[in-house]
Amino acid sequence: MTLQNWLHNGWLAPHETSPQEITDLLVLVNRDLCDCQAQGLSADWRLNISYNAALQAATAALAASGYRAARDSHHFRIIQSLKYTIDAPPLLINKFDKFRTKRNIGGYERAGMVSDQEAAEMYLLAKQLSDDVNAWLQNNHANLLEKP
Repeated sequence: MTLQNWLHNGWLAPHETSPQEITDLLVLVNRDLCDCQAQGLSADWRLNISYNAALQAATAALAASGYRAARDSHHFRIIQSLKYTIDAPPLLINKFDKFRTKRNIGGYERAGMVSDQEAAEMYLLAKQLSDDVNAWLQNNHANLLEKP
């Protein structure tokens, strides 16, 4: 399976990105990595903010690869695409996807379902993914990184 197969299946759409879009996504990642550390937030909300940081990093990698996820199973596709964009290990992808499910329960069904430990783990995953995507962009798509 490749991203081209996903495109053929209708799971992705072609997308032409720009340095501005990639910069904007990375700014969101950094904002959320900072914001999820604010005092007084519930574990549910800290996980949600960290999850968004990771999702935006994965979105940047997918956009740099020339695609965007279709609306159906949007978050799932973005997470799974990490295998084909940055060659993320299955363990990272599986853990990220489990947090997707946990976030859905905590965000839409029941409050208080996320532990402090899970929120901290999601933060570490988001930070690692941010670092990995930034390194991958530098090595594979430096033309999309705006110069200071």
